[in-house]
Amino acid sequence: MSGDDLRFMRQALELAKKGLGRTAPNPCVGAVIVRAGQLVGSGWHKKAGTPHAEIHAIAEAGAACDGATLYVTLEPCNHTGRTPPCSRAVLAAGIARVVVGMADPNPVAAGGAEFLRSQGIAVEMGIQEEECRQINRPFIKHSRTGLPWVVLKAGMSLDGKISRVRGQGGPITGPESLRRTHELRDQIDAILIGIGTALIDNPALTCRLEQGRDPLRVVLDSQLRLPPEAKVLRQQSDAPTWIFCQADACSEKQRKLEAAGAVVHRVAADENERLDLKQVLRQIGKAGLTSVLVEGGAAVHGAFLRAGLADEACLFVAPCFIGESGTPLLSGTGPADLLLTEMTAEKLGQDVLLRGLLRKK
Repeated sequence: MSGDDLRFMRQALELAKKGLGRTAPNPCVGAVIVRAGQLVGSGWHKKAGTPHAEIHAIAEAGAACDGATLYVTLEPCNHTGRTPPCSRAVLAAGIARVVVGMADPNPVAAGGAEFLRSQGIAVEMGIQEEECRQINRPFIKHSRTGLPWVVLKAGMSLDGKISRVRGQGGPITGPESLRRTHELRDQIDAILIGIGTALIDNPALTCRLEQGRDPLRVVLDSQLRLPPEAKVLRQQSDAPTWIFCQADACSEKQRKLEAAGAVVHRVAADENERLDLKQVLRQIGKAGLTSVLVEGGAAVHGAFLRAGLADEACLFVAPCFIGESGTPLLSGTGPADLLLTEMTAEKLGQDVLLRGLLRKK
């Protein structure tokens, strides 16, 4: 591995990030083609069912592919799905060397590296592997389990309160944190809230970036208390709104919500007579969605943590104290054996974003 290998793989990684939130159920992939030390082609996967990153790069490079090196963040696919196998396209283009960030975790698509080696092409694996894995954690989990990657998100005070007064909404964090929240929504497949948050805040759950796209909106509403005039059902948006309720919820309420544009899913209750969150996630995963941003409230945050279903946390912390009048981050008991690992801290105006993986001790 050379310095050039690292440099060009970093360029491929930056391209791959352009696909965040847009490629599900496929991974985010970037590719660059280099000949005689010069970049001659580049591309990234833009949407499932469209050409993969390697194909865009090969098309841009054209005849310059002959004898060139391909840098790609994920092993070229080796099967025919909605598009032909990239491994055959790489071979046909005349590329002499392939540098791969990470192996494909999907057993159906894997095998591209082995095929290319069998055809006399030099293949190197694992260049910047951890960085490549980080941007595709949702794809990796979904490929292995069928479940989406779950990110727990909250804005809170220094003493862990997510509202100033129980039962009331309103922002705690500043405008920089709000913008980052919309950046997160732009890069995620679905946003999920509980009915308490829906009734108190009446949120739109859209992405308000100029070039952003709206994720699927999900409301957990056991007995269908959401009013048909709620903002989540009144958006000019390509993204639908799903409502999950229990099997015994009122059919008339369902008809009214569906008339307002909602898609209602009935799922079983868990042992605590609440919605079975794993069933909810499985339904989302079956739709080909690989990531969910859980925006609360306290009951929903607590339930996901106690069930061991949250993978990552994004906590926007404002420099203030609220005290007993506020709503805590979690309702009920918290899991004592859960830690925030690989944590990073980023200053956003006066706030700090704490981000990390949720792992057991």
